[in-house]
Amino acid sequence: MLDSIREERLRKLKHLQALKLDIYPAKVQRTASLSEAVKKFAPWSKSKKRIYLVGRVKSVRDQGRILFMTIADQDGEIQVVAQQSTLKDFELWKHSVDMGDFVEVAGTLFKTERGQISISARGLRIVSKALLPIPTEFYSLHDVETRLRKRYLDLLTHPETRDLFRKKNIFWKTIRDYLAKEGFMEVETPVLEATPGGADAEPFVTHHSALDTDFYLRISLEIALKKLIVGGYEKIFEIGRVFRNEGIDAEHLQDYTASEFYWAYADREDMMKLVESLYKTAIRAVNGGMVTTYNGEKINWGKKWPRVDYYNIFKEKTGLDLGRASLEELRHKAEEMNLRPERSLGRGRLIDLIFKQIRPQFVQPCFLVGHPKDISPLAKADPKDSSRVLRFQVLAAGSEVGNGWAELNDPEDQRRRFEEQMKLRAAGDKEAQRLDEDFLEAMEYGMPPTAGFGVSERLFAILVDKPIRETIFFPPMRRKE
Repeated sequence: MLDSIREERLRKLKHLQALKLDIYPAKVQRTASLSEAVKKFAPWSKSKKRIYLVGRVKSVRDQGRILFMTIADQDGEIQVVAQQSTLKDFELWKHSVDMGDFVEVAGTLFKTERGQISISARGLRIVSKALLPIPTEFYSLHDVETRLRKRYLDLLTHPETRDLFRKKNIFWKTIRDYLAKEGFMEVETPVLEATPGGADAEPFVTHHSALDTDFYLRISLEIALKKLIVGGYEKIFEIGRVFRNEGIDAEHLQDYTASEFYWAYADREDMMKLVESLYKTAIRAVNGGMVTTYNGEKINWGKKWPRVDYYNIFKEKTGLDLGRASLEELRHKAEEMNLRPERSLGRGRLIDLIFKQIRPQFVQPCFLVGHPKDISPLAKADPKDSSRVLRFQVLAAGSEVGNGWAELNDPEDQRRRFEEQMKLRAAGDKEAQRLDEDFLEAMEYGMPPTAGFGVSERLFAILVDKPIRETIFFPPMRRKE
């Protein structure tokens, strides 16, 4: 069916081109967008102002000597009324225009007897011929996989999808504007790194031909931004793409947008206050209120967020005291929970594996604090308990939706933690962090006390109650055979 439709449209195209008509012109005439034209209906219709409008044809109705069309652009639509008595080459256009074509219409605004704002066509031309029909002409585009693979068709046929990405624009714009208002400077750092760091994740590898060197796609924004703090900046942030060669599920993608920001001379408490205010500002901007729904659960972001102690909740849910639990006890607990831990996993990875089974219980937003040092190689130790670090996570909807730290700035302590991570890598843990000599050297020049925080578009996905890959324009997909 598609082939026959395409052949018919190609025939029309060739006919128009044989008449020396430019069906794909480089320039069109456009007086206003369709929504602007509707707003200015009163003065323009009264003055009989000749205007030019452009848009994609959404519908065509042939009434013999009158042709009715609806055209649409990004923000609006309008009815086109073309009459045989007033439109030059009426018969040509009547038999040439198809749904999906882009047209330029010249004419004047008026209202039909039913009160519908329309443009009376005095001139018409096709400015881009669609050779394939939009899906609503012959089948419904409901399959999620098809909608993600052919996102352009999803956007054309589902206004709610276009609205979703408008909200996403609001989400990141609000974060950017908020941080700028608080005095943070936006920066850009490289996607390619000689040593990946800042997170526990397996990186993608690529080769730089000019330098004949392998590089990694960054797995976080952290290390480069901390170097800028060493360089003298005090409040900085970045919004950029990060890449992690890990599995796909409702919360994870390999290629996504994240923001990290760093604040010199601030501590964890300062950052927690800023983060709660930032989140509430962004949530209100995206949703218009402070209550959202995710997986059928109501989430109230507007209340004061409580604090949950990592050690206390871990003991409550597992019976294990992290201050005393051995590696073998943790492995036994993971096996007891049918998590099938690999023998290469160290203490920190086992703790994290177990805690991820506890995390879904946290539906309402809260701050998780008091993390064990084992799972936080880049965070400053708690002066009251050296087995813990000054870290916090925002938990909501059963997931982690933000991660913050009082940053480790002791280069000797950082080296020791990197060395522990390298032992885990040697034992087979591909996600353990690498020892980064360049970063350690930067730290030895002196890094001030600093608080840092990171948030990804997972938060946005939760706010709009969607799996994360449905909130990406073009998510990675398995190649079709």
